[in-house]
Amino acid sequence: MSADALYLGLISGTSADGVDVALCSFTAHPRLHAALTHPYPEPLRRRILALAQGDGRIALDELGALNVEIAQDFANAANLLLRQQGIAPQQITALGSHGQTVRHRPQAAQPYTMQLGDGNVIAERTGIATVTDFRGRDIAAGGQGAPLAPAFHAAMLARDGRARVVLNLGGIANITILAAERDAPLRGFDTGPASCLLDAWAQLHLDTPFDAGGAFAARGTPNAPLLSRLLADPYFAAPPPKSTGREVFHLHWLQQHLAAVALAPEDVQATLLALSARSIADAVRRHAPGASELLVCGGGVHNPVLMAAIGAELAPLPVVSTAARGVDPDFVEAMLFAWLARERIAGHAVKNFFGVTGARGPRVLGAVYFGG
Repeated sequence: MSADALYLGLISGTSADGVDVALCSFTAHPRLHAALTHPYPEPLRRRILALAQGDGRIALDELGALNVEIAQDFANAANLLLRQQGIAPQQITALGSHGQTVRHRPQAAQPYTMQLGDGNVIAERTGIATVTDFRGRDIAAGGQGAPLAPAFHAAMLARDGRARVVLNLGGIANITILAAERDAPLRGFDTGPASCLLDAWAQLHLDTPFDAGGAFAARGTPNAPLLSRLLADPYFAAPPPKSTGREVFHLHWLQQHLAAVALAPEDVQATLLALSARSIADAVRRHAPGASELLVCGGGVHNPVLMAAIGAELAPLPVVSTAARGVDPDFVEAMLFAWLARERIAGHAVKNFFGVTGARGPRVLGAVYFGG
Protein backbone atom coordinates (compact mmCIF):
# COMPACT_ATOMS: atom_id res chain seq x y z
CA MET A 1 0.00 0.00 0.00
CA SER A 2 1.15 3.53 -0.81
CA ALA A 3 2.85 5.61 1.88
CA ASP A 4 0.76 8.59 0.73
CA ALA A 5 -1.89 9.96 3.09
CA LEU A 6 -5.01 7.81 2.79
CA TYR A 7 -8.64 8.96 2.83
CA LEU A 8 -11.97 7.19 2.70
CA GLY A 9 -14.98 8.47 0.79
CA LEU A 10 -18.52 7.18 1.33
CA ILE A 11 -21.82 7.88 -0.40
CA SER A 12 -25.22 6.42 -0.99
CA GLY A 13 -26.80 8.14 -3.95
CA THR A 14 -30.35 8.89 -4.99
CA SER A 15 -30.98 5.25 -5.90
CA ALA A 16 -30.30 4.27 -2.26
CA ASP A 17 -29.03 0.83 -3.26
CA GLY A 18 -26.16 0.81 -0.78
CA VAL A 19 -23.00 2.51 0.40
CA ASP A 20 -20.06 3.00 -1.97
CA VAL A 21 -16.68 3.20 -0.21
CA ALA A 22 -13.44 4.34 -1.85
CA LEU A 23 -9.92 4.24 -0.40
CA CYS A 24 -7.92 7.04 -2.03
CA SER A 25 -4.78 9.14 -2.02
CA PHE A 26 -4.18 12.47 -3.73
CA THR A 27 -0.47 13.27 -3.58
CA ALA A 28 0.19 13.54 -7.32
CA HIS A 29 -3.07 12.56 -8.97
CA PRO A 30 -6.29 11.17 -7.49
CA ARG A 31 -5.70 7.46 -7.02
CA LEU A 32 -8.23 4.79 -6.13
CA HIS A 33 -6.55 2.03 -4.10
CA ALA A 34 -9.60 -0.11 -3.30
CA ALA A 35 -13.36 0.15 -3.25
CA LEU A 36 -16.55 -1.76 -2.52
CA THR A 37 -20.32 -1.40 -2.52
CA HIS A 38 -22.06 -2.43 0.70
CA PRO A 39 -25.79 -3.03 -0.01
CA TYR A 40 -28.33 -1.61 2.40
CA PRO A 41 -30.47 -4.16 4.22
CA GLU A 42 -33.68 -4.23 2.17
CA PRO A 43 -35.96 -3.05 5.03
CA LEU A 44 -33.70 -0.01 5.58
CA ARG A 45 -33.64 0.76 1.86
CA ARG A 46 -37.42 0.67 1.65
CA ARG A 47 -37.74 3.05 4.60
CA ILE A 48 -35.27 5.47 2.99
CA LEU A 49 -37.10 5.44 -0.34
CA ALA A 50 -40.49 5.85 1.33
CA LEU A 51 -39.21 9.00 3.02
CA ALA A 52 -37.27 10.37 0.05
CA GLN A 53 -40.11 10.12 -2.46
CA GLY A 54 -43.08 10.47 -0.12
CA ASP A 55 -44.79 13.56 1.24
CA GLY A 56 -42.01 14.22 3.76
CA ARG A 57 -44.09 13.34 6.80
CA ILE A 58 -42.26 11.21 9.34
CA ALA A 59 -42.34 10.80 13.10
CA LEU A 60 -39.41 12.39 14.89
CA ASP A 61 -38.46 9.07 16.48
CA GLU A 62 -38.35 7.38 13.07
CA LEU A 63 -36.23 10.22 11.61
CA GLY A 64 -33.81 9.99 14.53
CA ALA A 65 -33.60 6.22 14.21
CA LEU A 66 -32.95 6.43 10.47
CA ASN A 67 -30.17 8.97 11.05
CA VAL A 68 -28.41 6.53 13.39
CA GLU A 69 -29.09 3.35 11.40
CA ILE A 70 -27.77 4.88 8.18
CA ALA A 71 -24.64 6.03 10.01
CA GLN A 72 -24.15 2.55 11.44
CA ASP A 73 -24.37 1.06 7.95
CA PHE A 74 -21.87 3.64 6.60
CA ALA A 75 -19.47 2.79 9.42
CA ASN A 76 -19.91 -0.93 8.78
CA ALA A 77 -19.07 -0.39 5.10
CA ALA A 78 -15.92 1.59 5.93
CA ASN A 79 -14.74 -0.96 8.48
CA LEU A 80 -15.36 -3.82 6.04
CA LEU A 81 -13.13 -2.25 3.38
CA LEU A 82 -10.37 -1.60 5.93
CA ARG A 83 -10.52 -5.22 7.12
CA GLN A 84 -10.37 -6.50 3.56
CA GLN A 85 -7.31 -4.35 2.85
CA GLY A 86 -5.58 -5.07 6.17
CA ILE A 87 -5.50 -1.36 7.07
CA ALA A 88 -5.85 0.00 10.60
CA PRO A 89 -8.12 3.02 11.19
CA GLN A 90 -5.07 4.95 12.41
CA GLN A 91 -3.67 4.80 8.86
CA ILE A 92 -6.60 6.84 7.51
CA THR A 93 -6.21 10.62 7.69
CA ALA A 94 -9.92 11.33 7.37
CA LEU A 95 -13.20 9.95 6.12
CA GLY A 96 -15.69 11.94 4.05
CA SER A 97 -19.31 10.84 4.23
CA HIS A 98 -21.96 12.35 2.02
CA GLY A 99 -24.71 10.50 3.87
CA GLN A 100 -28.10 9.68 2.39
CA THR A 101 -30.08 12.54 0.87
CA VAL A 102 -33.75 12.43 1.86
CA ARG A 103 -34.70 16.04 0.99
CA HIS A 104 -33.11 18.75 -1.11
CA ARG A 105 -34.96 22.09 -1.13
CA PRO A 106 -32.54 24.85 -2.18
CA GLN A 107 -35.40 26.91 -3.65
CA ALA A 108 -37.64 26.82 -0.56
CA ALA A 109 -38.51 29.97 1.37
CA GLN A 110 -36.09 28.65 3.99
CA PRO A 111 -33.60 26.73 1.82
CA TYR A 112 -32.22 23.49 3.19
CA THR A 113 -30.83 20.11 2.30
CA MET A 114 -30.96 16.98 4.46
CA GLN A 115 -28.52 14.08 4.37
CA LEU A 116 -28.93 11.42 7.05
CA GLY A 117 -26.04 9.52 8.63
CA ASP A 118 -24.86 10.96 11.95
CA GLY A 119 -21.15 11.82 11.80
CA ASN A 120 -20.83 11.22 15.54
CA VAL A 121 -21.81 7.59 15.05
CA ILE A 122 -19.46 7.07 12.10
CA ALA A 123 -16.51 8.62 13.94
CA GLU A 124 -17.23 6.58 17.06
CA ARG A 125 -17.60 3.27 15.21
CA THR A 126 -14.60 3.73 12.89
CA GLY A 127 -12.24 5.74 15.09
CA ILE A 128 -11.53 7.96 12.07
CA ALA A 129 -11.96 11.74 11.78
CA THR A 130 -15.23 12.03 9.87
CA VAL A 131 -16.35 14.93 7.69
CA THR A 132 -20.06 15.26 6.82
CA ASP A 133 -22.60 17.94 5.84
CA PHE A 134 -20.79 19.09 2.71
CA ARG A 135 -23.82 20.84 1.20
CA GLY A 136 -25.17 22.95 4.04
CA ARG A 137 -22.65 25.79 4.07
CA ASP A 138 -23.03 26.41 0.35
CA ILE A 139 -26.81 26.65 0.75
CA ALA A 140 -26.36 29.02 3.68
CA ALA A 141 -24.26 31.18 1.30
CA GLY A 142 -27.08 31.32 -1.24
CA GLY A 143 -26.03 28.36 -3.38
CA GLN A 144 -27.77 25.21 -4.52
CA GLY A 145 -25.50 22.95 -2.47
CA ALA A 146 -25.29 20.71 -5.54
CA PRO A 147 -24.03 19.18 -7.65
CA LEU A 148 -20.80 18.63 -5.74
CA ALA A 149 -19.12 16.51 -8.41
CA PRO A 150 -17.93 19.22 -10.87
CA ALA A 151 -15.13 20.49 -8.64
CA PHE A 152 -13.68 16.97 -8.41
CA HIS A 153 -14.26 16.23 -12.09
CA ALA A 154 -12.14 19.30 -12.86
CA ALA A 155 -9.39 18.10 -10.52
CA MET A 156 -9.46 14.51 -11.75
CA LEU A 157 -9.97 14.93 -15.49
CA ALA A 158 -7.43 17.64 -16.28
CA ARG A 159 -8.22 20.08 -19.03
CA ASP A 160 -5.83 19.36 -21.88
CA GLY A 161 -6.99 21.79 -24.52
CA ARG A 162 -10.11 19.75 -25.31
CA ALA A 163 -13.61 20.73 -24.29
CA ARG A 164 -15.50 17.82 -22.74
CA VAL A 165 -18.51 17.04 -20.60
CA VAL A 166 -18.56 14.62 -17.67
CA LEU A 167 -21.96 13.02 -17.06
CA ASN A 168 -22.82 11.32 -13.78
CA LEU A 169 -25.68 8.84 -14.19
CA GLY A 170 -27.01 8.22 -10.71
CA GLY A 171 -30.63 8.48 -9.65
CA ILE A 172 -30.34 12.07 -10.86
CA ALA A 173 -28.10 13.02 -13.79
CA ASN A 174 -25.62 15.87 -13.51
CA ILE A 175 -23.12 17.24 -15.97
CA THR A 176 -19.80 19.02 -15.59
CA ILE A 177 -18.72 21.23 -18.47
CA LEU A 178 -14.94 21.38 -18.79
CA ALA A 179 -13.93 24.08 -21.25
CA ALA A 180 -10.80 23.75 -23.35
CA GLU A 181 -9.24 26.78 -21.63
CA ARG A 182 -7.84 25.94 -18.19
CA ASP A 183 -8.86 29.29 -16.72
CA ALA A 184 -12.46 29.17 -18.00
CA PRO A 185 -15.17 29.14 -15.31
CA LEU A 186 -16.33 25.72 -14.21
CA ARG A 187 -19.96 24.96 -15.00
CA GLY A 188 -22.28 22.12 -14.05
CA PHE A 189 -25.81 21.30 -12.91
CA ASP A 190 -28.38 18.55 -12.48
CA THR A 191 -30.12 17.84 -15.78
CA GLY A 192 -33.00 15.84 -14.26
CA PRO A 193 -33.73 12.15 -13.73
CA ALA A 194 -31.27 9.48 -14.82
CA SER A 195 -32.29 6.24 -13.08
CA CYS A 196 -34.59 7.29 -10.23
CA LEU A 197 -37.85 7.02 -12.20
CA LEU A 198 -36.64 3.92 -14.05
CA ASP A 199 -35.85 2.28 -10.71
CA ALA A 200 -39.16 3.28 -9.15
CA TRP A 201 -41.20 1.98 -12.09
CA ALA A 202 -39.21 -1.28 -12.13
CA GLN A 203 -39.80 -1.70 -8.40
CA LEU A 204 -43.53 -1.17 -8.88
CA HIS A 205 -43.98 -3.54 -11.83
CA LEU A 206 -41.11 -6.05 -11.54
CA ASP A 207 -40.57 -5.95 -7.77
CA THR A 208 -36.88 -5.45 -8.47
CA PRO A 209 -34.80 -2.45 -7.32
CA PHE A 210 -33.76 -1.55 -10.88
CA ASP A 211 -34.21 -2.50 -14.53
CA ALA A 212 -31.24 -4.84 -14.99
CA GLY A 213 -29.47 -4.11 -18.27
CA GLY A 214 -32.38 -1.93 -19.41
CA ALA A 215 -34.24 -5.09 -20.48
CA PHE A 216 -37.66 -3.87 -19.28
CA ALA A 217 -37.32 -0.60 -21.21
CA ALA A 218 -36.04 -2.45 -24.27
CA ARG A 219 -39.30 -4.42 -24.47
CA GLY A 220 -41.32 -1.22 -24.80
CA THR A 221 -41.79 1.65 -27.21
CA PRO A 222 -41.49 5.29 -26.12
CA ASN A 223 -44.78 7.18 -26.24
CA ALA A 224 -44.22 10.56 -27.90
CA PRO A 225 -47.18 12.44 -26.32
CA LEU A 226 -46.23 11.26 -22.82
CA LEU A 227 -42.58 12.15 -23.42
CA SER A 228 -43.61 15.65 -24.50
CA ARG A 229 -45.69 16.12 -21.35
CA LEU A 230 -42.85 14.96 -19.12
CA LEU A 231 -40.34 17.23 -20.86
CA ALA A 232 -42.69 20.19 -20.35
CA ASP A 233 -41.85 20.21 -16.63
CA PRO A 234 -40.42 23.67 -15.88
CA TYR A 235 -37.24 22.20 -14.37
CA PHE A 236 -35.84 21.19 -17.76
CA ALA A 237 -36.07 24.69 -19.24
CA ALA A 238 -34.83 26.48 -16.11
CA PRO A 239 -31.33 27.96 -16.43
CA PRO A 240 -28.49 26.88 -14.15
CA PRO A 241 -27.52 27.01 -11.37
CA LYS A 242 -30.04 24.33 -10.54
CA SER A 243 -30.28 21.02 -8.71
CA THR A 244 -33.03 18.52 -8.02
CA GLY A 245 -33.87 15.11 -6.54
CA ARG A 246 -36.54 12.56 -5.71
CA GLU A 247 -38.64 15.21 -3.99
CA VAL A 248 -39.41 16.47 -7.53
CA PHE A 249 -39.04 13.44 -9.80
CA HIS A 250 -40.91 10.59 -8.12
CA LEU A 251 -43.73 8.13 -8.83
CA HIS A 252 -46.51 10.57 -7.91
CA TRP A 253 -45.08 13.10 -10.39
CA LEU A 254 -45.14 10.41 -13.07
CA GLN A 255 -48.58 9.10 -12.19
CA GLN A 256 -50.08 12.57 -12.53
CA HIS A 257 -48.98 12.52 -16.17
CA LEU A 258 -50.26 8.97 -16.65
CA ALA A 259 -53.75 9.71 -15.34
CA ALA A 260 -55.25 10.36 -18.80
CA VAL A 261 -53.46 7.62 -20.76
CA ALA A 262 -53.42 3.83 -20.79
CA LEU A 263 -49.99 2.44 -21.62
CA ALA A 264 -48.34 -0.92 -21.10
CA PRO A 265 -45.82 -0.80 -18.23
CA GLU A 266 -42.92 -1.54 -20.59
CA ASP A 267 -43.93 1.39 -22.81
CA VAL A 268 -43.88 3.71 -19.78
CA GLN A 269 -40.43 2.39 -18.91
CA ALA A 270 -39.21 3.02 -22.46
CA THR A 271 -40.62 6.55 -22.27
CA LEU A 272 -38.86 7.19 -18.96
CA LEU A 273 -35.58 6.04 -20.47
CA ALA A 274 -36.18 8.38 -23.42
CA LEU A 275 -36.87 11.19 -20.94
CA SER A 276 -33.51 10.67 -19.26
CA ALA A 277 -31.64 10.48 -22.58
CA ARG A 278 -33.40 13.47 -24.15
CA SER A 279 -33.10 15.78 -21.14
CA ILE A 280 -29.39 14.97 -20.80
CA ALA A 281 -28.77 15.48 -24.51
CA ASP A 282 -30.75 18.74 -24.56
CA ALA A 283 -28.61 20.07 -21.69
CA VAL A 284 -25.36 19.09 -23.43
CA ARG A 285 -26.44 20.59 -26.75
CA ARG A 286 -27.59 23.83 -25.13
CA HIS A 287 -24.75 24.42 -22.70
CA ALA A 288 -21.74 22.60 -24.20
CA PRO A 289 -22.13 22.70 -27.98
CA GLY A 290 -18.36 22.57 -28.53
CA ALA A 291 -17.68 19.46 -26.46
CA SER A 292 -15.37 16.88 -28.03
CA GLU A 293 -16.62 13.94 -25.93
CA LEU A 294 -19.03 12.92 -23.19
CA LEU A 295 -17.41 10.92 -20.37
CA VAL A 296 -19.94 8.93 -18.34
CA CYS A 297 -19.71 7.65 -14.77
CA GLY A 298 -22.21 6.37 -12.19
CA GLY A 299 -24.37 3.27 -12.04
CA GLY A 300 -26.24 4.13 -15.22
CA VAL A 301 -23.10 3.42 -17.25
CA HIS A 302 -24.01 -0.28 -16.85
CA ASN A 303 -27.41 0.20 -18.53
CA PRO A 304 -26.54 -0.42 -22.21
CA VAL A 305 -30.00 0.67 -23.39
CA LEU A 306 -29.70 4.04 -21.65
CA MET A 307 -26.13 4.52 -22.86
CA ALA A 308 -27.18 3.72 -26.43
CA ALA A 309 -30.10 6.15 -26.21
CA ILE A 310 -27.82 8.96 -25.00
CA GLY A 311 -25.34 8.13 -27.74
CA ALA A 312 -28.06 8.20 -30.39
CA GLU A 313 -29.34 11.56 -29.15
CA LEU A 314 -25.87 13.12 -29.25
CA ALA A 315 -24.37 11.42 -32.31
CA PRO A 316 -21.73 11.88 -33.61
CA LEU A 317 -20.38 13.09 -30.23
CA PRO A 318 -18.40 10.22 -28.64
CA VAL A 319 -20.12 8.90 -25.50
CA VAL A 320 -17.75 6.71 -23.45
CA SER A 321 -17.30 5.51 -19.90
CA THR A 322 -14.72 7.29 -17.73
CA ALA A 323 -13.03 3.88 -17.67
CA ALA A 324 -11.65 4.84 -21.08
CA ARG A 325 -9.73 7.61 -19.29
CA GLY A 326 -8.52 5.33 -16.49
CA VAL A 327 -11.20 6.32 -13.95
CA ASP A 328 -13.49 3.67 -12.43
CA PRO A 329 -17.03 4.87 -13.27
CA ASP A 330 -18.57 3.16 -10.24
CA PHE A 331 -16.60 5.02 -7.58
CA VAL A 332 -16.09 8.56 -8.88
CA GLU A 333 -18.57 9.98 -6.36
CA ALA A 334 -17.08 8.04 -3.45
CA MET A 335 -13.65 9.38 -4.46
CA LEU A 336 -15.18 12.87 -4.50
CA PHE A 337 -16.01 12.67 -0.80
CA ALA A 338 -12.57 11.38 0.10
CA TRP A 339 -11.18 14.41 -1.75
CA LEU A 340 -13.62 16.80 -0.05
CA ALA A 341 -12.59 15.38 3.34
CA ARG A 342 -8.97 16.10 2.44
CA GLU A 343 -9.87 19.67 1.47
CA ARG A 344 -11.84 20.21 4.69
CA ILE A 345 -9.13 18.85 6.99
CA ALA A 346 -6.64 21.14 5.25
CA GLY A 347 -9.01 24.10 5.72
CA HIS A 348 -9.27 24.73 1.99
CA ALA A 349 -12.29 26.41 0.46
CA VAL A 350 -13.56 24.61 -2.63
CA LYS A 351 -12.76 27.54 -4.87
CA ASN A 352 -14.47 26.66 -8.13
CA PHE A 353 -17.61 25.14 -6.60
CA PHE A 354 -19.53 28.34 -5.91
CA GLY A 355 -19.61 29.19 -9.61
CA VAL A 356 -21.54 25.97 -10.18
CA THR A 357 -23.99 26.43 -7.33
CA GLY A 358 -24.52 30.18 -7.40
CA ALA A 359 -23.24 30.77 -3.85
CA ARG A 360 -21.85 34.16 -2.84
CA GLY A 361 -18.26 32.92 -2.85
CA PRO A 362 -15.97 30.00 -1.98
CA ARG A 363 -16.59 28.31 1.35
CA VAL A 364 -14.90 25.62 3.43
CA LEU A 365 -17.36 22.74 3.16
CA GLY A 366 -18.11 20.12 5.79
CA ALA A 367 -18.37 19.54 9.55
CA VAL A 368 -15.67 17.51 11.32
CA TYR A 369 -16.24 14.82 13.95
CA PHE A 370 -12.91 13.67 15.35
CA GLY A 371 -12.23 9.99 15.75
CA GLY A 372 -11.00 8.04 18.73
